[in-house]
Amino acid sequence: MSERVIPGRTGGLITLGAADALWADLTAGSVVPTASAAFTCSPAHAQAGYVLLGGCVVETVKADGGRWSVVETEVRRAAAELNAVEMDRRDLVRIGPFRDGSKQENTEETPLRWRWRIARELQELDEPEREARCDGGRPCHLAGVDWRRILVERTRDRTARTWWLPRAVVRLLDVAEHTETRWLRAARACRASAIVTESPSHHRQARAVDGRQTTSPDCPTAPLRLYNEELKGHLYSVLSRKPGISRKVAGWACAVCRTAPAAVLDHCHEHGYVRAPVCRSCNTQERPDHLYSNDIRVADHYTRLFHTHTAEWLRHWHRCPGCRARTVLPLPHLAAWTADIACRSLRPTHRDPRSSRGRKPCGALRVSWTGSHNAPGSCLFTVAVDLCPSGEHRVLAQIPYREAAERFRTWMAETVPAVAAEAGPDRLDGLPAQSRPVIADTSGEGLALF
Repeated sequence: MSERVIPGRTGGLITLGAADALWADLTAGSVVPTASAAFTCSPAHAQAGYVLLGGCVVETVKADGGRWSVVETEVRRAAAELNAVEMDRRDLVRIGPFRDGSKQENTEETPLRWRWRIARELQELDEPEREARCDGGRPCHLAGVDWRRILVERTRDRTARTWWLPRAVVRLLDVAEHTETRWLRAARACRASAIVTESPSHHRQARAVDGRQTTSPDCPTAPLRLYNEELKGHLYSVLSRKPGISRKVAGWACAVCRTAPAAVLDHCHEHGYVRAPVCRSCNTQERPDHLYSNDIRVADHYTRLFHTHTAEWLRHWHRCPGCRARTVLPLPHLAAWTADIACRSLRPTHRDPRSSRGRKPCGALRVSWTGSHNAPGSCLFTVAVDLCPSGEHRVLAQIPYREAAERFRTWMAETVPAVAAEAGPDRLDGLPAQSRPVIADTSGEGLALF
């Protein structure tokens, strides 16, 4: 039975049961579904000195009588930040399964490891077993978020399952993971400092408003720094092998959205150059949807890449010296641009009574190509429409790579002249004569090309 929360009471300590009730009450109207037992249900662990809620760390206190409690104002702060999150349920990000995803997640320092937790549960259990395990005490939330209520499962060829979450939630959980990692590092550093100096001033003896001592560190963590082209011109194959590069990347804010912590080094697989450190959400958004060896579906998120935020994304892609000097995009991006922009007028429409304009684009747009990204100049793009209601409109156009590249240069000069002015063969010398792809095999489930 949850404990009663006194309306209007702020400040002071409240028990974990009361915090559960307060959290559920404050986040009842949030677009992100939350768990009712965020403080007492696994994986929350008050004895660790904190509970993770969204992107906030709420510190725990061992009060009189040995009961674990939290500061009420901190619960309210975490709830307010979560309530401010906006979520589009149609903007989905694939979170698995990937061929090497579980191995990568196991190496992370943070106990949250939300991708690994979700993958482990979904791979081990089918639907009936999953519900039974949840009722029996399996982790029912991650950072206070009830992810099961918004998880989307899709199947391909009736056998391969994939899992998707709204992009806003993916970004929120990535921020939570980053916040927890920094908190734990600061705690370890403060404990080590206190042992060496034997001075209480190096460990927080903080007290809540009623005087009880908390267990959290007082070592401030450095704020995320903006990326200022520090890795410009570096080859990914060289930089990725340097010791400590992962920790260095985590210290930057994402070079695209500039809000979330960076998690990976985005790089061009045709020329081998690092673009910039980016968060997982932007890295997924930048990746073509449903990428196979030579076939991609042009999804709704291309509206952002080629319409509403064109300048930002073109500038990001042209951080690769090879793409910038040749005024081009990597092969899959150029293919998607060709289908979405160059062939826009060729895509048929159908009557749509629900639309104010009365018509909607036909089916699902897809582009494939013959040839290899190792030699893109010899490729031929084929733009087609799948799932047409009338069964027509299969192939819209076939465009050679060189023609598509020329159309792109013209479009970029008209659309984003500032970015186009920085591109061209006279802007950079010393490029390799041939492309040096980092990963030659792009047929795996891990979407190796990106």
